[in-house]
Amino acid sequence: MLRIGIDVGGTNTDAVVMEGTKVIAGVKSATTDDVMSGVVNALRDVLAASGIAASAIDFVMIGTTHFTNAVVQRRNLAQTAAVRLGLPATASLPPMVDWPEDLKQAIGNHAYLAHGGNEFDGRVISPLDEEELKSIAADIKAKGIRSVAITSVFSPVSSDFEKKAGEILAAEIPGVHVTLSSDIGRIGLLERENAAIMNACLRDLSAHVMNAFRNAISEAGIKGKFFLTQNDGTLMDAAFAEKFPVLTFASGPTNSMRGAAFLSGVKDAIVVDIGGTTSDVGSLQKGFPRQATVAVEVGGVRTNFRMPDVFSIGLGGGSLVVDGVDGVKVGPVSVGYRIKSEALIFGGSTLTTTDTAVARGLAELGDKSKVAGLSPDLLARTGAKIIAMLEDCVERSRLSPEPLPVIVVGGGSILVDGDIAGLEVIKPNHYGVANAVGAAIAQVSGEIDRVYALAEIGRENALEDAKARAIDAAVQAGAARETIEIVDVEDVPLAYLPGNATRVRVKAVGELHAQ
Repeated sequence: MLRIGIDVGGTNTDAVVMEGTKVIAGVKSATTDDVMSGVVNALRDVLAASGIAASAIDFVMIGTTHFTNAVVQRRNLAQTAAVRLGLPATASLPPMVDWPEDLKQAIGNHAYLAHGGNEFDGRVISPLDEEELKSIAADIKAKGIRSVAITSVFSPVSSDFEKKAGEILAAEIPGVHVTLSSDIGRIGLLERENAAIMNACLRDLSAHVMNAFRNAISEAGIKGKFFLTQNDGTLMDAAFAEKFPVLTFASGPTNSMRGAAFLSGVKDAIVVDIGGTTSDVGSLQKGFPRQATVAVEVGGVRTNFRMPDVFSIGLGGGSLVVDGVDGVKVGPVSVGYRIKSEALIFGGSTLTTTDTAVARGLAELGDKSKVAGLSPDLLARTGAKIIAMLEDCVERSRLSPEPLPVIVVGGGSILVDGDIAGLEVIKPNHYGVANAVGAAIAQVSGEIDRVYALAEIGRENALEDAKARAIDAAVQAGAARETIEIVDVEDVPLAYLPGNATRVRVKAVGELHAQ
């Protein structure tokens, strides 16, 4: 089975061709302003490097930062209506109550409260009021809003109210995009609602981006299916990704970590992915990124969908190096994809970390004579500053004193020479395109997050039910049933609820179905 993995970063668009577990070819292509021509260039270059015909490719897997950047930069976001079902409960904390004001205004700050919702055990808080919803739909339609997020209290336990409300709004507002919170988030009303609203405001952009990806792949002559990688390092098909763009938010660093585990053969380690603009640092556990255990903020908004426990610093191959009165400063400003025109070694006038790496003999790039005049003292202090920044990151990622190895990947890995924080540093083959490798080897997952009353069902039956649901979700997402494994089971008693209530979360992962 031939796969192409692509990772679209801020500086480079990386691509690899893989046959089974073998990397046949890998290339780096500059990310372009329109992004799509960069993807076309990467596809063309990697096919040429591999010597394989485009028609022979079975699957294309893409990781992208499009949607994260849109939220962080407050651009290309659709006007969105947030409809919450829960009255008379929850009225004291309206939708988007904890959002940054500029992001709230960017999507219009349209919030509606309606009757509905459930208790944790499925009991109804109040019946759905169809006339109330039709009145809300009329107001949304009058404002010309085409994206709606519907959230019901405890909808992961019972999603019936959300589905019914979605049907009513879709009938009243032709062509509307409806996002149901039960399809995205976990238990936790405000965070799940935030995720649903964020997803809804990205729906127009996701349709545009998916069409552009389809066109790029078609232009390259590839007939195979294409998938996007999501936050937990697994795949979703293009149609699913178009409906749920928020699930791609952390796909970049996740791909790098999965690729690092695959290329090095090490399942438990700290991964440092150094790109052109930032370095992403996180921990691997059993070959997968450690998941964040608390609500994750994206663009200043708390969400609770599955995200890796990864943090970033402004250190990359394009980072600016400035020698000032307080010593040498590295980053966070970067020349990004303009490095080929602005760095000293390429004839530019900006001193970057890559220039210092070439001057120190760590890499063969560009014209070394252009950096021959850099002082050895500046080079030594810059190298020490880079290592100190990375050591801080590695120490933050360690949860125990165990001496885990550090796997360094990404195009900016040329900046690292020697160990980090006294730990062994591993630079595997193809380290520069580890993110694209991570995309290419991605599997398919299904996850369930429910509250069970153990007094009625019993713990064993609750766990078996959750596992069966997770497996079914993985199959529905495209996994081959016979390859599926349960990789994570968590059950947490909820002491403040009656009936011996327990929250059960199960994740199943399998290989992509070849059909």
